[in-house]
Amino acid sequence: MSYKTFNQVVLAAIADFTLNGFDSIDRLNRWQREITYSAEQAAKSSKDIDARLKDHLSRIFVSQITNGNALRKHSIPKWTLEKLKPQLRLELDRRIMASAQLIKLNRDEMILRTMRRFSGWATSLPTGGSAAIDKREAAGEIKKALKQLPFSERRVMVDQGMKFKASLDNIIATDGGAIAGIWHCRHGGGYNNRVTHLDRDGHVFVIRGNWAMTDGFMKLDGRQYTDEVTAPAEEINCSCNLQYLYALRDLPASMITEKGRATLAK
Repeated sequence: MSYKTFNQVVLAAIADFTLNGFDSIDRLNRWQREITYSAEQAAKSSKDIDARLKDHLSRIFVSQITNGNALRKHSIPKWTLEKLKPQLRLELDRRIMASAQLIKLNRDEMILRTMRRFSGWATSLPTGGSAAIDKREAAGEIKKALKQLPFSERRVMVDQGMKFKASLDNIIATDGGAIAGIWHCRHGGGYNNRVTHLDRDGHVFVIRGNWAMTDGFMKLDGRQYTDEVTAPAEEINCSCNLQYLYALRDLPASMITEKGRATLAK
């Protein structure tokens, strides 16, 4: 088994097939094994992504929960946040495990793409090889998928961070007594919002089964429930968020019932 770098192995495989062409399945299998092994080592060398991902999510938890920054967004008493900490900590552990699995699947897919590119190129060559092969171009195509791995992993880390923050917000809002939320899209910085998300921008979405609905203080008034649309950050690279509402007075007047208005008047 070769212990050369991924780049060296790919160049050696290209040189061999340039000289001999696709003349036997044994030659193909040997280089597939070599490239797979070296690709796996190259993927590991971008290593500590798992540790950095865990650290990234843990920092979000410390900022939002341990340091209490979530209270700036949620109108709940501090003791409520303290009560929710065990549940929120479980969400951190769950998200770390899920993110690590996603990173692994992403690596495996990049390696598989690399093998498909190599096998497709190698089996297209005639027996006896070819002098017309551009070795640099062939190497570039074969290495393309794995070369994108660090960028892909960074995107996963950012996306998982957004999903984790949204999940924490949802748990706090649901258990903390929120009644609705205003959808906010991210604007500026070249961010490309989904059209369906832009349509939701600024609209109020109601949390199903909330206390105000149960007690007859508010009504839908043509709005949707939060569980009738995709949640903020649910879709890949979504940076939208909900501004959660906890009090009747924060709702549009048309959503408050007669009973609700009477309660506010008191």
